Amino acid sequence: MKRPHRKSDARVTAIEGSVADGESPVRQCAVTREKLPQDAMVRFALSPDNVVTPDIAGKLPGRGVWIRADRETLETAVKKGAFARGFKQQVVVPEGLSGMVESLLLQRLTGLLGMGKKAGDIVLGFDQVRDALQKKRPGLLLEAADGAEDGRSKVYFLAKALYSNVKMAGALSSEELGVAFGRERVIHGLVRKGPIAKATVLAYQRLAGFRTRPELDWFPDQDR
Repeated sequence: MKRPHRKSDARVTAIEGSVADGESPVRQCAVTREKLPQDAMVRFALSPDNVVTPDIAGKLPGRGVWIRADRETLETAVKKGAFARGFKQQVVVPEGLSGMVESLLLQRLTGLLGMGKKAGDIVLGFDQVRDALQKKRPGLLLEAADGAEDGRSKVYFLAKALYSNVKMAGALSSEELGVAFGRERVIHGLVRKGPIAKATVLAYQRLAGFRTRPELDWFPDQDR
């Protein structure tokens, strides 16, 4: 399993729904006791047989327990019995819950990217991304974690030369980006500025609590 980057911070994140709906309601983390926007957290519900179940969309019925969206906090919740306290009963915590949440958050993100592609808000390919950068500020740059340093540097520094602040997502592999866009692999991508880009940035930040963000080491001066 991947660990979150030391500079990742789930407290400043939000998920897709808050883009259109305004500010997210505040919830209290069952572990840290922080009061955070619910979009910076992961909700958990109970299945009919009392199994703790990630509710990524926050829509499952019944009582919910909210945990700050990062691996360390979730693993602390499991270790210290936060779910039994939160649900006020004995519960079954599945093995590998953190990995399950990471997978679901990844699915959420790739689903958003796929929607963006269908809506015409995604540009793919090295030359196409560089051409799009010349025309308009991007909402988000996509660079595969296993892509070549030379290519991503050329994209990033062109963007920085043209615009004062640039956001990049680098925690997805070329295969994971390929899944989002129905291709075998994708190395370079761009999400056009707009609602889809905002939603994608926020969904990516929530995922970042569960895996390393290599872009923070590639380009420490980027906008976060």
